[in-house]
Amino acid sequence: MTSQRTRTKGPDLAAVAQLLADGTRASFCLALLDGRAWTATELARHAGVAASTATEHLNALVRGNLLVEERQGRHRYVRLADAPVAELVENLAALAPDRSAPPRSLSAAGRRRALAHARTCYDHLAGTLGVAITDAMTERGLLDWEHGLRLTGAGEGWLTELGVTVPAGTRRPAVRSCLDWTERRPHLAGAVGAALCGHALGSGWILRIGTTRAVTVTPEGRQVLRDRLGLSDALLAHK
Repeated sequence: MTSQRTRTKGPDLAAVAQLLADGTRASFCLALLDGRAWTATELARHAGVAASTATEHLNALVRGNLLVEERQGRHRYVRLADAPVAELVENLAALAPDRSAPPRSLSAAGRRRALAHARTCYDHLAGTLGVAITDAMTERGLLDWEHGLRLTGAGEGWLTELGVTVPAGTRRPAVRSCLDWTERRPHLAGAVGAALCGHALGSGWILRIGTTRAVTVTPEGRQVLRDRLGLSDALLAHK
């Protein structure tokens, strides 16, 4: 009886782990890291499963509070519940072994390289670019890691100069580190990371590549990141 009571006390971490332990459900969550809402049909096609199977898995993820659903007429869309869920998925992906099959074409290899170079992780920047921006902000004293990650006064001024507005009055942490699954090093998340990514997209510094999570840095974006953070053209240019 004692062991049973011990198992049921506190947060049921095993329930969340069980949801992500299934390959199909995990692939859905990884796809939804692009921040968009997907239909069950789109996710079924992405994972290579029947629509009925996809619906069953999606219902479980919604019940488990990892996904939320939105309905427009007869259409049902699902998306990740919030930023903490997205960061959980990205962090777990960084710890997981890479079992991706080798790309079978030059276009597939190109897509994989683009995703590793620069991508969105829900609502902030990840990949080589995201980690480089985080490193450069740290080197310039805009971020401080000594007593836990925080945005410094210089960092606040830097964001203001760029015209980046960070929403106030939210429960979301201002800055948070997110373990990058391709670089295996942290990139900047939290409200500041989201605001910086949103400003970069809105200002045309980065552009999405098709419907994927991958982004490319525009000439204007290269100039800003070179001037403001000292990032090299070699790093900013995806090849």
